[in-house]
Amino acid sequence: MNIETPPTEKPYEKPEGERRGLIIVNTGNGKGKSTAAFGLAFRATGRGKAVKVYQFMKVPTARFGEHRLAEQVGLPIEGLGDGFSWKSKDLDHSAQLARDGWEKAKADILSGELFLVVLDEITYPLIYGWLPLQEVLDTLKARPKDVHVCLTGRRCPQEIIDIADTVTEMTLIKHAFQAGIPAQRGIED
Repeated sequence: MNIETPPTEKPYEKPEGERRGLIIVNTGNGKGKSTAAFGLAFRATGRGKAVKVYQFMKVPTARFGEHRLAEQVGLPIEGLGDGFSWKSKDLDHSAQLARDGWEKAKADILSGELFLVVLDEITYPLIYGWLPLQEVLDTLKARPKDVHVCLTGRRCPQEIIDIADTVTEMTLIKHAFQAGIPAQRGIED
């Protein structure tokens, strides 16, 4: 490790542009995509902003840690899926759930009533061909100017990355699962 001298001057200038809704993408093979999106959702909720989280792969009855906290602070989360695709008994049904869920999310994005809409794990229905990419792109472009949208999931389509304002790629360096350690409650669920 190299020891550094802390900066004594601000390393950047404050942007002069207008404030507006952002398209934020959390992608990559590393952990933390949904966690970061929930951080945004809780931050905005803490500021009294209207937020909704749509989880495209989670079942509506999911009760992970984020769901429990969201209930306590009044953050609505809607599970739209039927779990991991390899657990699905009917992929056509899974695809229909994604399409139905997209219609709800799309309506919320375009309504202008929400400050932030999180589309958690939306990349999977996109790359499986369950959702039309162009419709998602058109919705993101047509959203009211103050609506922020955060999209998560591995292998985000380049077309979404191209129109996004902020894109973070989570890079896997090491994961406990690779060492045979199962998911830990409160850390990964």
